[in-house]
Amino acid sequence: MDVTIHWTFLPHHDPDASLAFYRDTLGFEVRNDVGYDGMRWLTVGPADQPGTSVVLEPPAAAPGITDDERRTIAEMMAKGTYARLTLAAADLDGVFARLRAGGAEVVQEPTEQPYGIRDCAFRDPAGNLIRINELR
Repeated sequence: MDVTIHWTFLPHHDPDASLAFYRDTLGFEVRNDVGYDGMRWLTVGPADQPGTSVVLEPPAAAPGITDDERRTIAEMMAKGTYARLTLAAADLDGVFARLRAGGAEVVQEPTEQPYGIRDCAFRDPAGNLIRINELR
């Protein structure tokens, strides 16, 4: 079976702050920037992986969400418990230094985990947890 990850979705509440983080700090390329009805969807991804993208979407855009659910989502985003993404890099320390220098919120410095990986963690401007594993 030949299955790959094509898109994954993360919520955002400030498209300009999200662009600054994913494009300028993390180094992803912008593949699409679509506005509709006062909202923006941003598609970004690693330049050397054109088939894999992250779509940053306004959480209120999903049809069928109640006002109570919107409040819950907003609360979870503010706490950083709503969404997460795990990336991988050969130079974990270099990526960590770049993100820290770019002002990203550090959650965890590079650490050897008891389950066999070395990783670090940040929050993006929407509060999403971004973990980065070291490729070995």
